[in-house]
Amino acid sequence: MKGLAENLKSILIILLVVALALMSALRLMEIQVVGDDTIKNQVTYSDDAITYTKQVKAARGEILDYNSNIIVTNEPQSNLVLEKAFFPSDLKEGNKTLLGIYNALKDRGYEYKDSLPITPDRPYVFTVEDSTDVIENLNLNVYATAENCVDKLISDNEIDESYSDEEKRIIAGMRYDMIEKDFAYSNDLVLAEDIDETSVIEFKELSNFYKGIDIVESSSRKIERGDILPHEIGTVGPIYAEEYDELKSKGYAMNDSVGKSGIESAMETQLRGQNGEEELIVEDGLIKSDKPIEETVSGETIKLTVDGNYQLKLQGILENFLTNFPSINPRPESLKNVRCGAICVLDAKTGAVKGMATAPTYNLKDYSENYDYFLKIEDSPLVNRCTYGLYRPGSTFKTITATAGYNEGLVDGNTTFFCNQRYMYYGTEYRCTGRHGSISMRRAIEVSCNSYFYELSSMLGIDNITKYAQLYGLGQSTGLETGDAPGYLCNPETFAANGQEWYIGYVIQAGIGNQDCGMTPLQMAVVASTIGNRGVRYQPYLVDSYYEYGTNELVKKTEPTIAQQIEVNYDDMYDYIIGGMVDASANVPAQYSLSNLGFDVAIKTGTPQTGKDLEEQNSFFIGFAPADDPEIAFAGVIEGGEYSKYMIRDIILAYQECYGLNGVKPSASSKLPAEVRPELTTGTTTTTGTDIITTSSTATTDSDTVSTTTEYNDDHQQQTTAQSYQNEPATAPITEASSEDYVTTMLPPEIYDPQGDQASTSTTD
Repeated sequence: MKGLAENLKSILIILLVVALALMSALRLMEIQVVGDDTIKNQVTYSDDAITYTKQVKAARGEILDYNSNIIVTNEPQSNLVLEKAFFPSDLKEGNKTLLGIYNALKDRGYEYKDSLPITPDRPYVFTVEDSTDVIENLNLNVYATAENCVDKLISDNEIDESYSDEEKRIIAGMRYDMIEKDFAYSNDLVLAEDIDETSVIEFKELSNFYKGIDIVESSSRKIERGDILPHEIGTVGPIYAEEYDELKSKGYAMNDSVGKSGIESAMETQLRGQNGEEELIVEDGLIKSDKPIEETVSGETIKLTVDGNYQLKLQGILENFLTNFPSINPRPESLKNVRCGAICVLDAKTGAVKGMATAPTYNLKDYSENYDYFLKIEDSPLVNRCTYGLYRPGSTFKTITATAGYNEGLVDGNTTFFCNQRYMYYGTEYRCTGRHGSISMRRAIEVSCNSYFYELSSMLGIDNITKYAQLYGLGQSTGLETGDAPGYLCNPETFAANGQEWYIGYVIQAGIGNQDCGMTPLQMAVVASTIGNRGVRYQPYLVDSYYEYGTNELVKKTEPTIAQQIEVNYDDMYDYIIGGMVDASANVPAQYSLSNLGFDVAIKTGTPQTGKDLEEQNSFFIGFAPADDPEIAFAGVIEGGEYSKYMIRDIILAYQECYGLNGVKPSASSKLPAEVRPELTTGTTTTTGTDIITTSSTATTDSDTVSTTTEYNDDHQQQTTAQSYQNEPATAPITEASSEDYVTTMLPPEIYDPQGDQASTSTTD
């Protein structure tokens, strides 16, 4: 009896396996020959006629700059497609057709590349680490090999021995694409894109021999200006298999394109529009009826807040500074390899982004054509440092500490602290940039007195410092449409989350922006704007308005959004903070003067120390103008350099020229200059190569030689030799930065943290 039971059990298992195999084969046949359309009730049969529906693709909206110059548009093209209604249902005949199509394409210089991630030659191996999708598509068990997958395709599709191994693999790959790319009556299989005119004519003639092929007029995305905001414009690409399950419920077909990054992705719904639908009746291999069911609605054209001319000028200002840095370098022995930086400019009254320069950068056309090239370049040109570069803000953060101390009633404009250059805190000595004596808030902001803000930070405590940093929008995303890094604040919670020990000395270092923290230039531009607006924080945005495609008909204009209104407890608080920033703007050499523009400029600089041993530095600045009624707010950083504030004059003058400022109307042409697209090299950096690198500044002097003594002492954040007077240090001797959380990667953008592993026993300016 035991033997009989075991035999019956074996028989049942065999029958079950056979049944499952039959079901798998039938399902595969259904997808390949009948299609999912029948399941969706999109296909009906009557006599010899087939009635089905197909999508009619809508035109994608354009992307324009603030002056309506076209940045991205559409370009008509002819695609070779395979239509299911006319493709042979007989597997063997279909195989013959597929191979004929493949060879016809190859003869005309078009190589069909299938999506089957298996090598083209035996012995077959997977070309991807995770082969789960392939195995599941073919209804094989989890242990199936690449050989099993190819054999399954050959068997199920009756690819017989009359074909060579190479031909079998070609047909198998094309058959797999029918599964992977959802080949159906309503969804053509794209065989080749952008076919030339001669080939179009020839393929139309070949349609008599290769049933199912057709030429379809379509459009592709055309980048008109790849040198303007390449990081923020973004790209469009084909739908990936892993995306399709979600996108098909939104009306996408597998052969559609979708925004992958930047504005193209963030504004996908508006740009895409709404596809139409048509009903076709096919009888005896001919279309008997073709009627529209639903009209297409073109995507909306998007106008950005950024004037292309200003963007080019801003990029030129940044690149000029980096190129000419050796001539103003105060410490050539240590400040070397200055190649990277960023500038972000906002409309102070609305939060609209008016320019974002980052270096090194790239041309979006080059990115589309040579993506691998940019992955190999040093300095991460694919990262927009304005939105994904995380930096210690240094002394620019003192404006936030000043807000906290004043608003909490701990100090007022007349409160003074004594600075003798040395500051003791829990047995550790810290240093200031000079001996300032009895000093008030306004003066402390002007000369960037560390001692004043050490004392104020100790009075506030880390919770209050954190509170006001958050009120200014730090440690969180700004809400920019294309996304940005939230950054991270210096507090026990952040340290604990990253497995780092918190020391009491970090409190006063946090108050001057020189402990482990990360802010983006965009966030700090928002901080500057918030100060200029006396506590009103606007959410930054890139999209100015939406228009009907091909018309000037306005659909929607973006309204400014107040993200935060800081409750001001003392009406005169910002008088002292802004006053100190105005005073600081006077400490600039004549060549870069901010004192003869016809209005006051408010700025604050910082030189935070970076690197594991704090032997490196960045140069940060924030500001706004006019100081009493801001129209422009800005922030910028130079990695490993000094004197970034020397760019501010040109930033403001270029803004006045392109947008207008302080009652002066814009004078720059609304048209863009010719695009300059430099040849790619194997160097360490890339730039736009734009020839728009100067502004209309008239306040230049005879070849100024920068005197470094006074400037250096006023603005540089000096490194402290911490002298501990107790066994337990107030600050940790070495802090391992949270490198895993803040790593540099390529697009899609992740966080860029140039600071690396950093020591923590230092002061700032």
